Amino acid sequence: MRTRLYLASTSPARRALLAQSGIEPVLVAPGVDEESTAAAEAQRLGWALTGPELVSLLAVAKARAVADRSIAGSPVDGVVLGGDSAFEVDGHLYGKPHDPVVARERWRGMLAAGGGTLWSGHCVVDRRRDRPGGSGTAASTTADDHATGAHAGPAGRAGAVPPGMRIEGDTVVAVDGARLTFADDVDPDEVAAYVATGEPLEVAGAFTIDGAAAAYITRIDGAPSAVVGLSLPMLRSMLRHGFGIAWHDLWATA
Repeated sequence: MRTRLYLASTSPARRALLAQSGIEPVLVAPGVDEESTAAAEAQRLGWALTGPELVSLLAVAKARAVADRSIAGSPVDGVVLGGDSAFEVDGHLYGKPHDPVVARERWRGMLAAGGGTLWSGHCVVDRRRDRPGGSGTAASTTADDHATGAHAGPAGRAGAVPPGMRIEGDTVVAVDGARLTFADDVDPDEVAAYVATGEPLEVAGAFTIDGAAAAYITRIDGAPSAVVGLSLPMLRSMLRHGFGIAWHDLWATA
């Protein structure tokens, strides 16, 4: 039976990734103030957020902002996906630069370092009206349980929780990372020309691999889709381990 996927994002890149996989999500703008949400959490914790902490925080905030909302006059009936990305270079996190001057400075730093890690955070909230067992029946499970055995989700599917994944009732949170290596001969003129296209201004890390920056990236260690903004292998695993939902159940033709 087909499961509807609500994407708590208006990102063209995330929508395109899902569409290429045969999934047509319902797009819903989450309306989350990312900067204030991250600042409030950092103040609460008393330290600067790490890459995984930041992207998981914002992914959860976006998914929850949509999960209990009415869409076109009807409550959500399916699973809600929130996502966020950040690029880490030498311990510094780079979000969206917004400004060309900031983008050029970031590129200088990224090229000097030779590469960095793209963190991709995901949160899936189950809001299927006919979901097995109802809300909150799954035991809270984390990647720490990977070494101690299996868990059973609300649909009774057993299996070890993959590293980087946390299951709590009707919510699954996971972070995936991919290491990128930049070409060592990119010159300032190339950076200026790329920034002038406007492409890097509203994307994490000031680049995308599905656009003009692809020629400047020589190696990716990890899921390529995670660099675009959504790790498809991680999402599949979240649905399977958290809710017993098969990947093909999301296909538009299912």
